[in-house]
Amino acid sequence: MNIKALDAANAYANVIKNQGIGTGRGQGTGTFSEVLKSAITDTSDAINVSANTGIEAMNGKADLVDVVTSVQNAEMVLETVVAVRDKVIAAYQDIIKMPI
Repeated sequence: MNIKALDAANAYANVIKNQGIGTGRGQGTGTFSEVLKSAITDTSDAINVSANTGIEAMNGKADLVDVVTSVQNAEMVLETVVAVRDKVIAAYQDIIKMPI
């Protein structure tokens, strides 16, 4: 069974890599849409792993620890995406309020 307990950390690492943070480059190599697509894909993958692990546990093929780990991982990844979404919406609202 392949459970990714560090999907959120991997998503952050991908964002940092795509944006060039810590590499000395001034500009990132990934576009915003690519970073967003990657985050959504990682979230979807974490949720699918969690669901599959739950099904395997019901069939007696997975341990309860694996189920709890995958559910917590999916929850953490989803909360991260929701937090980023909230920040993007807040930034958009601040831009809209700016005088021209």
